[in-house]
Amino acid sequence: MKKDIRTISTKELEEFFLQNKQKSFVAKQIMEWLWKKSKSSFSEMKNISKFNRELLDSNFVINSINSDEIQVSSDKTIKTKFKLFDGYTVEGVLIPQNKRMTACISSQVGCSLSCKFCATGTMDRKRNLSAGEIYDQVVHISRQAKENYNFSLSNIVYMGMGEPLLNYSNVIQSIDRLTSSKGLSISKRRITLSTSGISKMIKRLADDNIGVNLALSLHAANDEKRNKIMPIGESNSLKSLKEAIKYYYSKMKKQLTYEYILFDEFNDSIEDAEALYAFTKHTPSKVNIIEYNPIESGIFSKAKEKSLSLFISYLENKGVVVKVRRSRGKDIDAACGQLANKNKA
Repeated sequence: MKKDIRTISTKELEEFFLQNKQKSFVAKQIMEWLWKKSKSSFSEMKNISKFNRELLDSNFVINSINSDEIQVSSDKTIKTKFKLFDGYTVEGVLIPQNKRMTACISSQVGCSLSCKFCATGTMDRKRNLSAGEIYDQVVHISRQAKENYNFSLSNIVYMGMGEPLLNYSNVIQSIDRLTSSKGLSISKRRITLSTSGISKMIKRLADDNIGVNLALSLHAANDEKRNKIMPIGESNSLKSLKEAIKYYYSKMKKQLTYEYILFDEFNDSIEDAEALYAFTKHTPSKVNIIEYNPIESGIFSKAKEKSLSLFISYLENKGVVVKVRRSRGKDIDAACGQLANKNKA
């Protein structure tokens, strides 16, 4: 079976060419075609000799992704179902807001965390995405931003299907390819990694000095409620998360973002706001209150506007920086996992 060329290092590719009695510098040229110029076929590599292109074609593949279905919302959100080389599908979303163009990308096919409010949570985790498959989503969505709205991509959030910290190696490799001068040269300040809260991996992010922004999907600030909607809470208690967050801040000195979906009569009371404030006050942070986009067979609905207003007022009176993220793409399958899970038996 041919190996995906984007899973090997430059050094390994250099050794391959030397073994085939070719110049080793060709490897760097090919890596530039793959990661800086985003080419998905060897035939497009025009400064590579025909012999070497055929040599590559005989030994390697480029497992790139392809657009399988695209939905465009009246609010200009574009959601794409991407088909992978093995037939699985994942989602990516372009979220335009004024001149800001944000790509929301996936890191896994399905998810093993089974969050009760998430469409992806109803899917089994099939496999991790490779660094190349993650990178490809950004390339596709960047083109959509340019072609549809004539703006360059401004931000990337690892907030699509899957838990990024459970695909740590490939996610970190993809960040390197996106931010490296040998890749797309995107600033780390424009990239946010969103996690459901894997305490030991949050610490590892700090130890590895990854440098992107970190967002924690909290959604409840007491263990009993959080465990009801996010089974991961049973093995990653709020106590362990608080410890990990303090450790992360002590190393990185970066503000954390808390993501908090308000569910009607579940986590939207003043008591819930008090618990959220008590949890977030230990390190510099901001809170994104997210309007819920209901899923089929879901047991939750979005909070009432009055509850939302009171919740925000409490936090703001405590000095918390709060932003409300209104649901986008309400007229399409915009909730995470909806489109990829559509029409499956």
